[in-house]
Amino acid sequence: MKLRRTVIGGLALAASLALGACGGAVPAATPSAAPNASVLAALPATVSVSDAAGLRDGGAFVLDVREPDEWAAGHIPDATLIPLGQLASRVAEVPADRTIVVVCRSGNRSAQGRDVLFGAGLVAVTSMAGGMNDWTAAGLPVATGS
Repeated sequence: MKLRRTVIGGLALAASLALGACGGAVPAATPSAAPNASVLAALPATVSVSDAAGLRDGGAFVLDVREPDEWAAGHIPDATLIPLGQLASRVAEVPADRTIVVVCRSGNRSAQGRDVLFGAGLVAVTSMAGGMNDWTAAGLPVATGS
């Protein structure tokens, strides 16, 4: 009986979250980057480097959560640096009206950063698997310097 109530409660919560995501005005953004119900439903917790590149090319906000020295050695062009240790206090700098791809060196810190953003109420967030190691290995563009 307790399990049944838990399942029903979980379904009710999921339904209310889904309905809440559909209501209200969504701030305007680049059309391909603006999260909508279909993007939010389809956005996995982690994406491949090629999927991340496609999201970036479509206007997603790329958030690099590495340290400044790692960033200077090589980062995704047009990405924004907010080190993981500062992210919770700087969440306001991350746009809530765009899809967000979180990046690090190998994928561990980006998953933590994604979870920080989820905890702050952002929903269109994913982490890039393999991080800059895989991005560079794939021959994708890299910028250097600060």
